[in-house]
Amino acid sequence: MKSRQLSSVVAFCAVIAAFAMPFAAWAADPDWKAVEQALGKSGQMQPGDVFRIGMPRTDLSVTVKGVPVKAGFALGSYAAFKQIGDHAMVMGDLVLLDQEIPAVMSGLFAGGLEVTAVHNHLNEMSPHTMYMHYSGHGDAVQMARALRQALSASGTPLGGPAPASVAAGGPTLDTKAIEQALGRSGRDVGAGVFQVTVPRAEAITEMGQPLLPAMGVVTVMNFQPTSDGKAAITGDFVLIDKEVNAVAKTLRQQGVDVTAIHNHALMDVPRLFYMHFWANDDPVKLAQALKAALDQTNSRK
Repeated sequence: MKSRQLSSVVAFCAVIAAFAMPFAAWAADPDWKAVEQALGKSGQMQPGDVFRIGMPRTDLSVTVKGVPVKAGFALGSYAAFKQIGDHAMVMGDLVLLDQEIPAVMSGLFAGGLEVTAVHNHLNEMSPHTMYMHYSGHGDAVQMARALRQALSASGTPLGGPAPASVAAGGPTLDTKAIEQALGRSGRDVGAGVFQVTVPRAEAITEMGQPLLPAMGVVTVMNFQPTSDGKAAITGDFVLIDKEVNAVAKTLRQQGVDVTAIHNHALMDVPRLFYMHFWANDDPVKLAQALKAALDQTNSRK
């Protein structure tokens, strides 16, 4: 009798152990320091446990309609990692010159990553600059290693120390006036660029998993001071189908150029479209224009 009870206890413990192993794997987080080392750039943990690594194209000197644009304004490659169960997912955007696109794309495929979009964000860019969106699932360190290998076919600065900060000086922005006109708060993202982000109100998912603002699923409005008290604006609105024309019409009525409308992901729910924009004018006037466009969307208040 005792032998039978002992066997039952052993069997029960084995069942518990079998169930515990997946839960242990489920709870394990990647070694984010190892991810940073594999990619060659440092990152930061963002809301929603998203580990985001910025890879700005500080090596490029790009103008839009003759206006020099800073890397933090319109040239921000990034990788956003999130642990999901026993694996990680990554999604992001790569800023590439035309001639870099084929080799980088092949490198992403070779590393087991997927390309979800290739397109412009702005018009009249010199040199001509494109943007490649990508995603992947697997081990975070291995995906970071694959991404770095793919980017070795581009001039994206990786592996070295961060570039020296730009000395203070030049035109500045009245950020309080911008925030008041938009009805939203923002932040300085460096080199004089002021950024306001606005998440959508509804939940966004892909294959049942949440797509969070820190992963790039967020309306972004960047302001960069130019000359004569003006500012350039760019960024993108995250929209559902029925909002696209309402927002485009509002922006055009306010004198803002709509420069691109396209997807970023392939299986997002609801289906999202991203609308990129550009203008160079009085910053408060532009903030009011963006506010009018935001009012056409289901964005968080």
